[in-house]
Parts: sequence; structure tokens; C-alpha cells
Amino acid sequence: MALRIGDEAPNFQVETTQGPIDFHQWIGNSYAVLFSHPKDFTPVCTTELGTMARIKPEFDKRNTKIIGLSVDPVDDHKRWSKDIEETQGAALNYPLIGDADLKISKLYDMLPAEAQPGKRTASDNQTVRTVFVIGPDKKIKLILYYPMTTGRNFDEVLRVLDSIQLTAKHKVATPANWKPGQEVIIAGSVSDEDAKKQYPGGWKAPKPYLRYVPQPK
Repeated sequence: MALRIGDEAPNFQVETTQGPIDFHQWIGNSYAVLFSHPKDFTPVCTTELGTMARIKPEFDKRNTKIIGLSVDPVDDHKRWSKDIEETQGAALNYPLIGDADLKISKLYDMLPAEAQPGKRTASDNQTVRTVFVIGPDKKIKLILYYPMTTGRNFDEVLRVLDSIQLTAKHKVATPANWKPGQEVIIAGSVSDEDAKKQYPGGWKAPKPYLRYVPQPK
């Protein structure tokens, strides 16, 4: 069965560039971003991993750990990390998972079930550019899939993470293209009576079901 938002993120034990980890223990009480890339020593992936290294402090501010994965051995990751630092101006500051046996890629539905170690084709590679955001409760909060030729917008991952964390704390939802600091929407599960207690100053409502309020602090 394919993983869905709200499912528990499968746990695993694996070797990384920063040593062995148990995934759930590694997450601890943090959020986590698990992102995969098709193959080491490839152009788009090089830019992506460098970008994540540069913006890692932004994830740190959000109590979020980041971890990368590809179906290459850890030794290849370590050799490739030198190229990333040289070309992207940022040294890797988060772990990369070695998944040469495809165990985790298949566990997270990143590869076709029939894919075999060492026998992948370009078609097999295409699905391995994914993003999973996982909460402290170990539940999946976001799943993204990208094609091989399209580098990811990790600013969008940060934006969604802000929304996930805000809406987990307050009974609100974020509208299209929302950015932190902008108005939010009172969740549909909140009655007007309860909303008056939380927002005594009232709200803007062009329609009864569309109730805008300032972002909660």
C-alpha cells in the first residue's frame, strides 16, 4: 500500500554519512524532512543538496532535522560531498542515507517494486525525487514527488512546514499562497460560537464559511 498523509512513517535502521541511525529515535521530538535524490554525481541533485546545506539553519529554527537519501553507498556520498562543497559553496551538514539495496526506497514507495539493486534504468530513477515531512508523532505530514529534470523549491518546503506547525497549534488553516505573517482562515471545524471566544475582535467573512483572522502569535 502506498503511504499517505497521516500514516506513520516507517521506521528503519541504516548507515549514513554521520554513522548508523534508527530513524524514529533520530527524529526524537523534532520534525523531520526526508528527501531523496536519484543518483550521486548528477547535476540537479548536486544543486539540491547544496541548497539544503545552505538553508539548514532555517530548518533548525523550526525544530526540524533534515536527512537525504539515494540508492548509492555511503562511501559514494562522502566522495560526492566534496564536489557539492566545491560547486555549491556549502559543506554537507546533515546525514545522507546509503540505500544501495533499495530497502528504504521501496519502503517509502520511491521506486517501482520490481526495481533491482544495480539494475536500475532511467525510468526507475524518475520516482526517486521525493520529500516527506514527518512530525514528532512520527506521522507523515506532507509528501511531494518531482520529476528527474525539475529541481525542488525548498523554500516551499519551509513555507509548508510553517503552515503545518502553525495549524497544529491553532485551529486555523492557511489560504493559497500564504506566507508567515499573513491572514489565516478559521478552521471549518470551529463553530462561530467557539470562534468568538478565541477571536473576540471578530473576523472578516466574505462568506459564512470563509472567516479570515490575523495569524495567531
